[in-house]
Amino acid sequence: MQARCGLERRSVVALSALLALALVLAVQHFWTGRTQPVRAPEVVRAAPAGQGGGLDGGKGVAAAPGSFGQAGGTAASEIVVDVGGKVRDPGVHRLPAGSRVEDALKAAGGVRPGTKTGGLNRARFLVDGEQLVIGGPAPAGAAAPAAPAGTGTAAGPTTPVSLSTATVDQLDTLPGVGPVLAQHIVDYRTRNGGFRSVDELREVNGIGDRRFADLRDLVRP
Repeated sequence: MQARCGLERRSVVALSALLALALVLAVQHFWTGRTQPVRAPEVVRAAPAGQGGGLDGGKGVAAAPGSFGQAGGTAASEIVVDVGGKVRDPGVHRLPAGSRVEDALKAAGGVRPGTKTGGLNRARFLVDGEQLVIGGPAPAGAAAPAAPAGTGTAAGPTTPVSLSTATVDQLDTLPGVGPVLAQHIVDYRTRNGGFRSVDELREVNGIGDRRFADLRDLVRP
């Protein structure tokens, strides 16, 4: 090369070093850009709600807030309600425990146009097995017609009043229940998600043993 190109020895050494450096850089670039296997991330599954709670020193996962206890101490994860009347998708719908009337309306596709819902409490808690009739007559047991005047007996409903769906005016027709006590009943069911038994009526402020004895056969959960 020195003879053909007329290069001095120092030039040949410098050119060789430059070629060697270029070769090293090319090998390094190829090595860093090679395809490398990627390890998939591990999937961590959440433990079921309430698993091991209270029996393993508190290491179990606590039950979700808003779930209501059922008989036997098991936590209810959902409720079943029957939504009828003027809604887009009437029928039986399953909702999470602690749902409100507004959630039931959404599950039923919403209210049909032109339906009046001014007297509907959309913030009320729902209870399992409840029936909602939107824009139509109230389900049997929700209304509280008074006994005819002049019968000689205390005025009261002819059919059991639903503690979970009756309005303040309907509860007011019960014997010994005025507007104030009727509002206490509505406030209690709003805080506790409805009545699961008639015996819970004892826990309402203003209802003693005597008044409860007068009402127990006139109401239902």
